[in-house]
Amino acid sequence: MSKSLLEILFDNLFDGISDALGLDTPEWIGKHGEKLTEKELKFVKFMGKKGLTLKNIYVPKDNGETSEIDVVYITQKGIFVIESKNYSGWIFGSDNSYYWTAMLPNKEKNKFYNPILQNKTHIKWLSNYLEEDIPLFSLIVFSERCEIKKAPEKTPYVRVLKRDRIYAHIREIWESSEDKLSEEKINEIYEKLKILTNADESIKQAHIKDIERKYQKPIKQEEFFSLQEQKPIINSSNQSDSPISNETVEEIPSENDDITKEKLCPKCGSKLVLRTAKKGENAGKQFYGCSAFPKCRHIEN
Repeated sequence: MSKSLLEILFDNLFDGISDALGLDTPEWIGKHGEKLTEKELKFVKFMGKKGLTLKNIYVPKDNGETSEIDVVYITQKGIFVIESKNYSGWIFGSDNSYYWTAMLPNKEKNKFYNPILQNKTHIKWLSNYLEEDIPLFSLIVFSERCEIKKAPEKTPYVRVLKRDRIYAHIREIWESSEDKLSEEKINEIYEKLKILTNADESIKQAHIKDIERKYQKPIKQEEFFSLQEQKPIINSSNQSDSPISNETVEEIPSENDDITKEKLCPKCGSKLVLRTAKKGENAGKQFYGCSAFPKCRHIEN
């Protein structure tokens, strides 16, 4: 379900007020995005696709660390695990690239860790914690303020979409799948996960220290939690690394690994691979070509 003209006008007015009040910080924008996603799920429930919602769930891992899930929606069809991204601009990404790209109207490009891989990690530990065979649907939810120019093909269990399409997707699952969970089971799972939302200060501090240990770079607590949602991992203007979330550390090798030194396509965010021209005046010469060829034909010397 798309937003009405009145809702769009209200959002624009709200954004203007937020900027004027200095509320446009990464931390605030990220948390605001999660609240808007929660609001959308209330509409889903109102339309008859009932479920229970939880935010900021610290799921334990085998090594004593935690993995934070933005939002879950527990229903009779299964659990919708939602990774909220409140970016603006054009979004480019593929299912197997390490980074996706958000390009602003001024052509500034920001790289951020592949949210599909990020949510895959969330689902892995959530499944491990629940110890039950429950359908888990991965939803990567972007702001209505962005335009998804390139994203992986949709599948029944993984979907990249804008926030105002949440209802349409859940309705599609509702109409095409059988009920898996009883009302009693939904309540049982809700109570089991609700405990994980009450993370005390020691758990949060341990979460931050895990990142400091892996990256050897002190992080203020308020900076860390803002990075969970909004702050880009790499800004293409200076290619400087920023601290990243615990989920990202699991999937991305360290700075000393060769994989992190690979070049990324500035157009779509896929890896650039070294190739050799086979014919023409440049035959025998090497160049970098986008791994997404022929969909993306970007090349570099």
